[in-house]
Amino acid sequence: MENKQTKLLETIKSEAKYTASYTGRKKFNARVMNAMAEVIRENFVSSQYLHFAYDDGPLPIGYGQTISQPYIVALMTDLLDLTEESSVLEVGTGSGYQAAVLSRVAKHVYTVERIKELSESASKRLKELGYDNIETRYCNGYTGWQEKAPFDGIIVTAAASQIPPALIEQLKPGGRMLIPVGLPHMYQELILLTKDDEGATHTESLLGVAFVPLITDEEN
Repeated sequence: MENKQTKLLETIKSEAKYTASYTGRKKFNARVMNAMAEVIRENFVSSQYLHFAYDDGPLPIGYGQTISQPYIVALMTDLLDLTEESSVLEVGTGSGYQAAVLSRVAKHVYTVERIKELSESASKRLKELGYDNIETRYCNGYTGWQEKAPFDGIIVTAAASQIPPALIEQLKPGGRMLIPVGLPHMYQELILLTKDDEGATHTESLLGVAFVPLITDEEN
């Protein structure tokens, strides 16, 4: 397992260099890479896909959802620029893998999931693995988690047709949000949204991605 984990980390480093012209990050923060090393992906992968746990690609987790590509997990985590005191919201818990990585670089992680079975299984898994600074919630993440706002960072692991206003509102001044934007099965872009100290927002398109769709309250 150690050799496979080391190989995966080297692949992530290579991908970072390859996409640096798009993302502005030719290497990731040491704290992020340490988190990627510490969080063992096979703990979050369905048994039938364990053979592929250390591949740098997404995998099915049931209910039409996926566990994200490790490089994308590392990239989105790095771009949030989190500190040891940060509070971060994840929309789309899935298997809990991204939340586990976030928990190693932030003080508090709040994660929401609209599929009850995934929310319950991820919550149980994270507790059993000792990730005690993560709070999970079963709800539609399109409206965020107002009671825990504002957040230093927000990460959305499903593609929206537009950035949900509630999430922008729940982002602190000086905060950063990573969200895929685009239609299902069509071209999507990973967007970095920043909010300045006056509350004005700025967006930057980074690179093309492929995510499952973010479901609105009306669609849920």
